[in-house]
Amino acid sequence: MRHGAVSYFDDAGTPFHPDTVPLTDEGRQQAAAARELLDGVAFDRVIASGLPRTLETAAIVAPAHEIEVWPELQELRGDRLESIPADELEQAFVHAFRGVVPNEKRFLGGETIGELFDRVLPALDRLVADTTWDTVLLVLHGAVNRAILSYALTGQQMFLGHFEQAAGCVNVLDVGDGWIVRAVGISPTDPAHRATRKTTMEGYWERYRGASPRG
Repeated sequence: MRHGAVSYFDDAGTPFHPDTVPLTDEGRQQAAAARELLDGVAFDRVIASGLPRTLETAAIVAPAHEIEVWPELQELRGDRLESIPADELEQAFVHAFRGVVPNEKRFLGGETIGELFDRVLPALDRLVADTTWDTVLLVLHGAVNRAILSYALTGQQMFLGHFEQAAGCVNVLDVGDGWIVRAVGISPTDPAHRATRKTTMEGYWERYRGASPRG
């Protein structure tokens, strides 16, 4: 699943450091709704990326479990927004995850999609190779989840950007003799996704553009 909602910008449009942001009240409500959705599922392991927003989500969804921290599953890292020319910033936000995203494409001027795959897939292979568990909860991030879902469907480092990952959404996959993708993007608080037609990145851009004096 993806962690619950956070706020990456203050009211003046100044970005918070993404490694420190906690869940918002909405994010905690989303995590609680995911806990209800998954009630009765017996998790053998609970794994989070280690960033506060994943740890907080995991603690709400699976409060009885010890949380394993796998930092190689942290979110795709962008550069400082000030390093991106003002006339390119909207394109960088809104089209960050559109279509089949090339492995050499950088996310907001930072890490490439290929670099994301290079750290996520070995961790995924290590998890799959461990036969001691049956059901595991991974509390991760939008781009990381897209990488895993894309790999599960294609068997290669092909990033399918059109997998929308709303805050707090749940994906269900089976793995054994190959991958089976059973469900993608279940939003426990809004199953029909009626609240908005904006993508996550469009929402971030709207928040940044609406508050920021740049552009």
